[in-house]
Amino acid sequence: MSVTGRATSRAEHGGERRARADYTGGVYGSMLAASVIIGAGTLGSYPHLELVLLLLLTGLVFWIAHVHAQLFGARLAQRGLNRRIVRDVCRDEWPIVNAAVPPAVAVAVSPLLGLDLSGALWLALSVAVAGQVGWSAAAARRADASWRLVAATASVNLLLGLLIIAFKLYLTH
Repeated sequence: MSVTGRATSRAEHGGERRARADYTGGVYGSMLAASVIIGAGTLGSYPHLELVLLLLLTGLVFWIAHVHAQLFGARLAQRGLNRRIVRDVCRDEWPIVNAAVPPAVAVAVSPLLGLDLSGALWLALSVAVAGQVGWSAAAARRADASWRLVAATASVNLLLGLLIIAFKLYLTH
């Protein structure tokens, strides 16, 4: 293989890794946001701003945890760390935070829609589950999966989201 071929192969692998991280982080971040919403809804009454901050800050903390784990893993593998590696890991894990934004926005705009806190929680939970399904379907399409496989992964993630909703219903009734 030529030097150009190796460089192209590495670049393609890096792009695949980033794409996988984007979708994995998006699905994970959406599930995390749904879990935060469930927890917040069962523990008491949160003002809208507190719930928005809880969603965003939880996403940020989990992003930091994932970056730390990735960088620590790189050190364990005895690869040197440099700014590029740290920047790449931070970027690759950022979809965890991105996935928290739509549910947080849903909570923030819910008063404009005339929703009380309970309605805001349901709206945010619906947005988080939709994000989870959307990220998984997008990942399958990006991987050139068949439409049958896209539907299967979306269905599995919808089932997981409905399971989270079932937990909410069980915990609040």
